[in-house]
Amino acid sequence: MRPIGGLMMVLGLAVGATVHAAVTDVKVIANPSVAASSISAAELKDVFLAVRTSVKGTAVEPVLGRNGPAHEAFLKEYLGKSDVALTTYFRSLVFTGKASMPKALDSDADVAAYVAKTKGAIGYVSSSAAAPGTKTLEVK
Repeated sequence: MRPIGGLMMVLGLAVGATVHAAVTDVKVIANPSVAASSISAAELKDVFLAVRTSVKGTAVEPVLGRNGPAHEAFLKEYLGKSDVALTTYFRSLVFTGKASMPKALDSDADVAAYVAKTKGAIGYVSSSAAAPGTKTLEVK
């Protein structure tokens, strides 16, 4: 059984490396009205879970993608939730009147366009996606 344990460890490392690579393929973007040039991972999570509504004095609005590798990587790395778990989380907030569903768009281009035109908007796209009219936030 020892070889199987070793194989499992190698597979676990390979999966971990794949997830880490996927996260580097995500960039967090913001409308230029957002005063911050960087954001901590904890602040980012709070923004996207409707716990925090401002960053460095600027009111912010989270913008989600609906699907794709960048969406999955962002949810897993920064929010620690699956898409289904995030939807369930927001439905409970909506039901209790504590928040409304965040804007969710179909593509990187849609997210970038919405963030560019919406004061305070923060979203994420694939690192290779064009996001004219937005700024990239460094996640610390």
